[in-house]
Amino acid sequence: MSKLFETVRVGRYTLANRLAMGPMTRSRAQFDGTPGELAAEYYAQRASMGLIVTEGTQPSEDGQGYMATPGIHSDAHVAGWRKVADAVHAKGGHLFMQLMHAGRMSHPDNTPHHRQGVAPSAIAPKTPMFTPSGMQDIPVPRALSTAEVRQTVDDFRMAARRAIQAGADGVEIHGANAYLVQQFFAPSANTRDDEYGGSIYNRARFAIEVAKAIAAEIGADRTAIRLSPGTTLWGIDEGPEGPDLYRHLIAELDKLGLAYLHIMDQGDQALLADIRKLWKGTLILNRPGRPREQIGADVASGLAEVEAYGQMVLANPDFVARLKANAPVNEPDRNTYFGGSAAGYTDYPAMAWK
Repeated sequence: MSKLFETVRVGRYTLANRLAMGPMTRSRAQFDGTPGELAAEYYAQRASMGLIVTEGTQPSEDGQGYMATPGIHSDAHVAGWRKVADAVHAKGGHLFMQLMHAGRMSHPDNTPHHRQGVAPSAIAPKTPMFTPSGMQDIPVPRALSTAEVRQTVDDFRMAARRAIQAGADGVEIHGANAYLVQQFFAPSANTRDDEYGGSIYNRARFAIEVAKAIAAEIGADRTAIRLSPGTTLWGIDEGPEGPDLYRHLIAELDKLGLAYLHIMDQGDQALLADIRKLWKGTLILNRPGRPREQIGADVASGLAEVEAYGQMVLANPDFVARLKANAPVNEPDRNTYFGGSAAGYTDYPAMAWK
């Protein structure tokens, strides 16, 4: 485990250790998408992690899917995120903002504009979603026109510019977990007949264009992407061609010199090994449910340069110190994951040193 506490180069930055806080939706933003008043404290508490990746942050009004999620498409958002970035930097941390367009994973009741969600194709995910009036089925989204797809690429580019203006060290494109970018990958969500649908090359095109646009705007060494190959969340089915789509996608992304690739492992170890061969840069690996005794194993073996953790960091703001001391950890309270106030957000205790 000792290698976890060594420095590592990620893009243009040198991180203090090889531990990353993974992105976690907390649904505590203000109604207009400005980060909530406790957000700066929440992230700063966890700044001992080598890298913090923020909760998913919508790049446009149509990118919102859930209640009380933050945005980065207005001046108010920039000002709110500036407080977060300044607080993390004051503690010596590094912050990448995750840009997340929810696509069809959206309900009109959860957004200020109350518009129908947008997606590659007009196919509903056939799953309910929490709304102000309780659980409701997600309605059929509106299919984006080809021109609107290109505008969405530009929305990501502009959001990345605003993230840097807000003080973020870089951005992570959310290409995982059944949201818009991954919806383009999956034939179950993408039945387009233009250049963004059909072949694996066309279905990967949107992700590649977003990465290229952001890299051109803020620098490839401040641009990253998260992928979850093979996930079957919320009606996503990438089909038998899925692994080959990712091999093509990652080979193309590797040419851009991005800061890192963040993989959420879904269990396909053969594909993961191929990804490691194809990706020459920094690889961050998140294995959900990783037992404590395996923490550090992927860095030690050279499979990844950085390991990412979510719930354990949520419940343990001093996660790095606890690992170093081999100390017990707090258990997260699932009842306070989403929404609410300081409870389950900024009130998890650090270790009491004696």
